[in-house]
Amino acid sequence: MKINFPITITAADTNKRTISGTIVSWNEAGNTSAGKTIFSKDSIDFSKPVKLLLEHDKTRPLGKLIDITANDSGLEGTFKLAKTFAADDALEEAATGLRDGFSVGVMVDAWDNKDGAMVISKSSLQEVSLVSDPAIASAKVESVVATNTPENSEATAEDQTTQEDKVSDVKSEAPIATEAVEAAKSEPVAVVAAQSVAYTKPRSPIINKATYLEHSVRAALGNDESRQYVMAADTTSNNSGLIPTPQSAEVINGISNADRGSIDAISRGVLPASGMTFEIPKITTAPTVAEEAEAATIDTTDMASSFVTVNVKKFAGGQTFSVELLDRSSPAFFDELVRQMEFAYAKETDKFVANGIISSGLIATTAQDNTAAGLLAYAAQAAQLVYSNSLGFARNIVVSPEQWGNIMGYNDSGRPIYNASNPQNAGGAVGPQSLRGNVAGLDLYVSRSLSALTYTTGDGSMFVINPESYTWYESPRLQLRSDVTATGQVSVAYYGYGALATKIANGSVHFNKN
Repeated sequence: MKINFPITITAADTNKRTISGTIVSWNEAGNTSAGKTIFSKDSIDFSKPVKLLLEHDKTRPLGKLIDITANDSGLEGTFKLAKTFAADDALEEAATGLRDGFSVGVMVDAWDNKDGAMVISKSSLQEVSLVSDPAIASAKVESVVATNTPENSEATAEDQTTQEDKVSDVKSEAPIATEAVEAAKSEPVAVVAAQSVAYTKPRSPIINKATYLEHSVRAALGNDESRQYVMAADTTSNNSGLIPTPQSAEVINGISNADRGSIDAISRGVLPASGMTFEIPKITTAPTVAEEAEAATIDTTDMASSFVTVNVKKFAGGQTFSVELLDRSSPAFFDELVRQMEFAYAKETDKFVANGIISSGLIATTAQDNTAAGLLAYAAQAAQLVYSNSLGFARNIVVSPEQWGNIMGYNDSGRPIYNASNPQNAGGAVGPQSLRGNVAGLDLYVSRSLSALTYTTGDGSMFVINPESYTWYESPRLQLRSDVTATGQVSVAYYGYGALATKIANGSVHFNKN
């Protein structure tokens, strides 16, 4: 049983290319890959030399163990790092606290379960890794020492003496990894032409297409190391066939979005949980009160009501693609697919609502020119008609994108009426950076559905509405997936249910162009 047991690093020193600290604390619980785990005192056999890895990746060694000591608190270790770019980065990350944890990998030989914790009594050390996410704060790296000499320089005798003393200064409480120590003593302490750990930009490895693609995918999924690898990649190499084509995670979409101006301008409701129709009570005759003479018979008018029947509609779209595309592509593919289907759903439902409002509403009784003066005259008349027919106030005006552009261009002898800052002749506020605004005291909404329904700048290209006259009821969006066994494809349906309740048909008045 292999257990990764992360321990935090506390300090760093960048002079001699070594990392030191506590790698395991005895009798202290930590959350490991095997759950809550505790190492009993002297429960780890470290007689075999081990390597220092990066995040438990055997293909990415950083250095090797040169000194290890057991004491009453835990295991203390020192690691000599190789002369590689990865080791340089590891030293810098440990010294600055970016990757400041130790994690041991052990083979468990004996253990017991006590109060839900795995208490290890016998195990053997397999590797130690430098990690960024430790679990136990008390076992920490205490120093990082990295040679940082100018190019082609030689180490001083003092450096060599200090390193040899460091290697030989092994405490007597536990056996020493002799092979690792002897190997360390035989190496020169100074690193000739060692590269400084301080640099202003990532190094530029020359890579092939396969490596570049792998790191591009990992970078898109949030891996910081792969992001640095991609940033540093040497794509100017003249090696034939090895110059990768960079792929951006950005998706360009200029044909769809989630705007629903017509739906946003009316009231909203929760769709009943069942049925393809539902009913809303509506008063058709109201009771009356009249002035009566003394002792006269009271005139009565009974209140009467009926029901408005609302039909539930289904809005659905589907996609069929290969199982290979789903299994072998980036997870971002399916997320983007669902997002695009949501855009399509928004477009269709908003068009349905806009068409229902215009087809059931009134048209302004007086035709108006498509000018600033005509807009004000239409808004005033529409507000009066909405109140007369629904006994509710007109609060919103919905316009096509074309009329939105016209309104922004309306001016008074060159002075903007709607899109200037604090103009003296302000009739509202409409700007190019927002689909919301204010026109003649009405909240403005821009709906591209009017253009899709051919209402651009003529009749129906605007409507003034009492939002309580119409209600849009909607269910959550649903997904249905199925496998097509014969072709090895996957079908995905994206759908939902919605209903437009026309409560008071004359609660909206649309534009009548002269």
